[in-house]
Amino acid sequence: MVGDVSFLSHGAVLMIGTLLVLAIAYRYYSAFIAAKVLALDNGRPTPAHTMTDGQNYHPTNKWVLFGHHFAAISGAGPLIGPVLAAQYGFLPGFLWILIGVCLAGAVQDFIVLGLSTRRNGKSLAQIAYQEIGPVAGTAATLGILFVLIIAIAGLGKVVTKALGGEDVVYAPGTQFVGSPSSAFSVVNKYGNTTVYRIPVGAKIVYPNGATSEVSAQFQMESTPQDVPYAVDIDASDPRSPGLKLKVPANNVAVRHIEGSAWGTFSLAMTIPIALLIGAYLYRFRKGRVLEASIIGGILTLVAVWAGGFIDQPDTVIGAMRDTFDLTGRQVGIAMAVYGFVAAVLPVWVLLCPRDYLSSFLKIGTIALLVLGVIVANPAIHAPGFNEVFKNGGPSVPGAVFPFVFITIMCGAVSGFHALVASGTTPKMLDREGDARTIGYGAMLMEGLVGIVALIAACSLPAQTYYHIQTSTANLPRYQQQIAEVVRQDKLALANPEDTPAAMERSVGENLQGRTGGAVTLAVGMADVFDNAAERILGASASAMKWVQSMIPYWYHFAIMFEALFILTTIDTGTRVGRFLLQETMGKWVHPKLGQTDWWPSTILATALVVGGWFYFIDSKSMDAIWPMFGISNQMLAVMALGIASVALVHMGKTRYVWVTLVPMCFVAVTTGSAAVVMLNGYFHSGTTNDLISAILILAIVACTGVILVAGLLAAGLKTKPPRRPPGFPMDGPGDPLAHLGLRSEGSSLSE
Repeated sequence: MVGDVSFLSHGAVLMIGTLLVLAIAYRYYSAFIAAKVLALDNGRPTPAHTMTDGQNYHPTNKWVLFGHHFAAISGAGPLIGPVLAAQYGFLPGFLWILIGVCLAGAVQDFIVLGLSTRRNGKSLAQIAYQEIGPVAGTAATLGILFVLIIAIAGLGKVVTKALGGEDVVYAPGTQFVGSPSSAFSVVNKYGNTTVYRIPVGAKIVYPNGATSEVSAQFQMESTPQDVPYAVDIDASDPRSPGLKLKVPANNVAVRHIEGSAWGTFSLAMTIPIALLIGAYLYRFRKGRVLEASIIGGILTLVAVWAGGFIDQPDTVIGAMRDTFDLTGRQVGIAMAVYGFVAAVLPVWVLLCPRDYLSSFLKIGTIALLVLGVIVANPAIHAPGFNEVFKNGGPSVPGAVFPFVFITIMCGAVSGFHALVASGTTPKMLDREGDARTIGYGAMLMEGLVGIVALIAACSLPAQTYYHIQTSTANLPRYQQQIAEVVRQDKLALANPEDTPAAMERSVGENLQGRTGGAVTLAVGMADVFDNAAERILGASASAMKWVQSMIPYWYHFAIMFEALFILTTIDTGTRVGRFLLQETMGKWVHPKLGQTDWWPSTILATALVVGGWFYFIDSKSMDAIWPMFGISNQMLAVMALGIASVALVHMGKTRYVWVTLVPMCFVAVTTGSAAVVMLNGYFHSGTTNDLISAILILAIVACTGVILVAGLLAAGLKTKPPRRPPGFPMDGPGDPLAHLGLRSEGSSLSE
């Protein structure tokens, strides 16, 4: 039986309810934290004023800094996690995002930002050194480095699945069954290899008896296993029609799935656009931000439009199709090259202008999606709770508890955000009161991003969702369960023309088996925009024709939008990892290696960081790497909330330590439970690859345990520290938070 929650079965209802809850949480809970827990005081100067240097420390307008902070924390996590978790139904993910972001994620970001601001912009690891001790500080440093590598790998894998092609191997015994209207034909023969054309409508019968239907015509090669095969064969006139093929026992059958050349082209074009904007802002027209924004935005949209010519060989762009039709591994190598270059170049050349462009695109697209969901009001096809996949499925291999809590991270709570909240943002905060809008408010916006992604995924027909989210290798395993979920999708049964094949024709891409969440979300976004445009323009023939013609552009814009989110994490995360590794090598290996302006050290540290995350992209499947990312990221959240709890005790705020302690305990339990399940699977596997993953998870768990134990001892021994920590002024004039309806409690360290 598949659960159903009928009164929540439309996107607009979920969206309006979400906006109301987020507004209430911001108005009251963030005000309580600002006044009672942190005791923010606009009369107390921030490090941006006391340590201003025009580079790292610089007072920044609240809304400009809000945009910077949101762009830095909002990678692809809030987009991808909810899409993967949609296999459990919409309610588990919806409730976790909504409750988690208000009571855990936004609390962590806000309090860490406030603590770092009071400590001259110190990093999370430095706060751990100061509040808990050197052992905890070292553990935090190692934990952060591990998380950065896994986070970049997890998000990078999403891009390889969205843009890269792959070869699918069908096992001996697999049968392809046609009909008079969907007969096979031989398109080429060379040596011992035969190339067949498999038409739409043919059935694939797997050795275990599971079946699936071919939704898009493709070419398949059957080759004896001891004979090498090639996959790029030009088709000739069809001949030798047939109705049944079977892969012999001594053969392999290979299907080549092309990469998204359109998506790769559009994304690649954002790099020269960013270089141009960087030169425009810093060399040609210094400080002309509005001009640069308009030019960058127009060029980005032009890049998406121009990508539409990639399948027209008689055009200049079409002639480059082979260049941009990459395999998944080639996409991973391209990202590694980009990450290395972006991390070693000066920030103004590439990283800042590209992230600057993506911040506008992010905020603008999310705003359009929120409006689109309200206007289109899409019906929710996913059940409230999916009994069929409650113990795991093709998107997430584990049970709903605890895996929903590590699958959805950034939209609810994310340890990665603590690095940003204790990184550049506290050094640019103009007034302490701005921390409420930037720390708590930006995280609420990220939660909104997660809800939008969840609605977009859950509004797709079950058949389309699992058509995309199930890899070809996993299809025989899950086919019967998928068929059961599809049978219970009553909305799809009422619209039989809404099929995966129809969607593939609309977007102009092969969608089957493109796991990872990015393609599923892009299809969902395109569908939302399509329905919203139809409602606005009406159902006239001319309007409908225009709306249909725009679907491939909306889809590829969504792919670029998601990939830009991910590149923000790749370039920024790699650079942060480089600095952290250089600092560590400078302390533990040789002082010279800690000099960030020494090129040998810069190149070595960057190469090690890039090599680390590329290894996991290249060696792990999506359903293996995302849970690893979730465990490492959420363990960092446990670290951050634990460090914040000790700091609150040292501030004399023991009365309010539950604000951080309760979410810390909850995230520790859910993430620890998932870690036990993952470790059990890795150790039973026994492969070298899985043992490396197990060692990494154990290291992250150990670092977290060290911090929690040391923090407990530090909090017990120093409930009322004899002196204020350096750089931590607590006294300030006035009570600037009176307008919140709460009285500030910042006059002393003790209650």
